[in-house]
Amino acid sequence: MIRVGIVGLGNLGKGVEMSLKQNPDMELVGVFTRRDPAGVTAGAPVYSISQLNDFAGKIDVMILCGGSATDLPEQGPVLAKLFNTVDSFDTHAKIPEYYAAVDAAAAQSNHVSIISTGWDPGLFSLNRLLAEAVLPEGNEYTFWGRGVSQGHSDAIRRVAGVKRGVQYTIPVEEAVNRVRGGENPELTTRQKHLRECFVVLEDGADAELVAQTIQNMPNYFSDYDTTVNFISEEEFTSTHTTMPHGGMVLRSGRTGESSTQIIEFGLKLDSNPEFTASVLVAYARAAARLAAKGDFGAKTVFDIPFGLLSPKAPDELRKNLL
Repeated sequence: MIRVGIVGLGNLGKGVEMSLKQNPDMELVGVFTRRDPAGVTAGAPVYSISQLNDFAGKIDVMILCGGSATDLPEQGPVLAKLFNTVDSFDTHAKIPEYYAAVDAAAAQSNHVSIISTGWDPGLFSLNRLLAEAVLPEGNEYTFWGRGVSQGHSDAIRRVAGVKRGVQYTIPVEEAVNRVRGGENPELTTRQKHLRECFVVLEDGADAELVAQTIQNMPNYFSDYDTTVNFISEEEFTSTHTTMPHGGMVLRSGRTGESSTQIIEFGLKLDSNPEFTASVLVAYARAAARLAAKGDFGAKTVFDIPFGLLSPKAPDELRKNLL
């Protein structure tokens, strides 16, 4: 039985708790939170994050469910000194420096820390690598959506006059079809994705001003064709409070003289955090197995054989899945 702890009980942490119930070789030992533990309900004992030191040696893998902006850069290296860890750090540009910091802490303390798991980075990363290795002459395309972008939704909610807001990232169908057709097109940011926003206005807010502010927002919306829809709070509550997402990775390449080859991997998710949590749990199993072998330090999805993710024995995998 793999003893697991959870740091942080937001949407992702709750997803991890649900996923652990589907994995009988794992047990949840405790949940660690910055909130008052007395006010947090979970399916295991809840502790203050200040009590983490007391559990060194009592938890096989700690799953870190904090955010990538401020939580994980601080928590990752610190907790890698105490536990084997798994996280979903997803700031792509900062992965190399985060890896270096976590690796130094984990290697020094004889722990395994698997970083940046989930679906992108994570499963999409694996498929980009595989497709590039198989088709060295070609182009890679990643499309996200249709789904809720939490970062862009947060940006909408910070606009003056917005009471509630959500943003959906939508692949441009024409662009996807051109890739699937083997054209190998050069696509701009605007040509690949649309952004659709649903907004509940504060009383008295200027709808036209809100729409223009959103559509012209640099780094978020100005580079995209963005539609802003104003709806009632009742419609928002009934239609736009779940967190679906998904997307696809495609590689269009050539082999031989003129053969076009297309590789495609796609996801359609009702719940982004629940699916991401399920990936984290599978990699927690791999972390425990690597630690048992003494293979310490930071790891990414590129370093983990798929067989280590499965609860099934190698001979069973060869017989039933190979």
